[in-house]
Amino acid sequence: MSKTTDKTLGNFVHTDYDSLIDGIHSLLETARHSAVRTVNALMTATYWEIGRRIVEFEQRGEKRAGYGQELLKRLSSDLCARFGRGFGVDNLQRMRGFYLAWGPDQIYATVSRKSTSTEFVLTTSRKSQTPSAELGCGKSATMSRIFDLSDLAQAFRLPWSHYVHLLSVKNRDVRAFYEVEALHNGWSARQLDRQISSLFYERTALSKNKANMLAKAARATAEDRVTAEEELKDPYVLEFLDLKDEYSENDLEEGLIRHLEHFLLELGGDFAFIGRQKRLRIGGEWYRVDLIFFHRRLRCLVVIDLKVGRFTHADAGQMHLYLNYAREHWSRPGENPPVGLILCAQKDDALAKYALEGLPNKVLAREYKLVLPNEKLLAKELDKTRKALERRRNLA
Repeated sequence: MSKTTDKTLGNFVHTDYDSLIDGIHSLLETARHSAVRTVNALMTATYWEIGRRIVEFEQRGEKRAGYGQELLKRLSSDLCARFGRGFGVDNLQRMRGFYLAWGPDQIYATVSRKSTSTEFVLTTSRKSQTPSAELGCGKSATMSRIFDLSDLAQAFRLPWSHYVHLLSVKNRDVRAFYEVEALHNGWSARQLDRQISSLFYERTALSKNKANMLAKAARATAEDRVTAEEELKDPYVLEFLDLKDEYSENDLEEGLIRHLEHFLLELGGDFAFIGRQKRLRIGGEWYRVDLIFFHRRLRCLVVIDLKVGRFTHADAGQMHLYLNYAREHWSRPGENPPVGLILCAQKDDALAKYALEGLPNKVLAREYKLVLPNEKLLAKELDKTRKALERRRNLA
């Protein structure tokens, strides 16, 4: 709607409707960003507190060798049974490391300065050096009370996803540098990750014009910008709130995935649907698998990845990453290794590629090729569906 001095909406005349809708849009975006920041602060404080309790429980244990890992395995099993995803051994290890890297003396001092509603007391003792002391937390520290999470959250000014990336930096001084720069410049998690990966600290230290380096890093690129919707759908936020993540960033891609799901199920009784848009985490990185089926005759998982674009060698590498993860974490005893199917859809090109390398023997590989859907049939169906979806979208 173009901006004019008078706009008639039914019987209602408004002088500047555009400013009204723009103002409401800005208000909602601000509110959603604020909501995410609140959730992230509480989530980060919760994970830090979980890490504290794990460390203090370990320090009370009599056996040291192997005790910590066994504790995390048992704790992970019990927490996942009660709260679902988000409490794998790797994530608990990350929470434990988070507490050790951001020591209690530093956190409690920050909370005490900011809080006006609660009195905080930090007691110290000169017991034997603990892991926290080795990482610079000073003396062994304990609390005289459990802090309220809303107060504790005030100490964490970055989202949890930022701290996950910062934990990959082992040097305390370097980690502190990235934390300060992320706060000062408002870096998104992907921007922080890129700066760490590109050794920004080392390059700045070696530069003759450090001020220019720091100023350049403060400028965000288009790919660094994160919308409120993307923040709300951050995997860590969804995981913490126990919400399902079944959205697709592209309507065409979502339509193709849903049609492909029904198409494969209609081919016969061999395909059993397992999941759609399934998240997996490897280290600190998140990935998404479009479709997962189980093939009854082949007795294996079929992992399907859809690419709205041309097939590249990177797609094959990513599929092998998915297959290795699926074989270790999703396959059950007695099943054959999972097979991957990469579907690429373009306006002038539709290809289906099987990722068969690495199967245990050639006979099994040939069996996969014979039993799974014909590549040309899949390509034809995918192309037909894409054209139908685009026609429907153009008519809307």
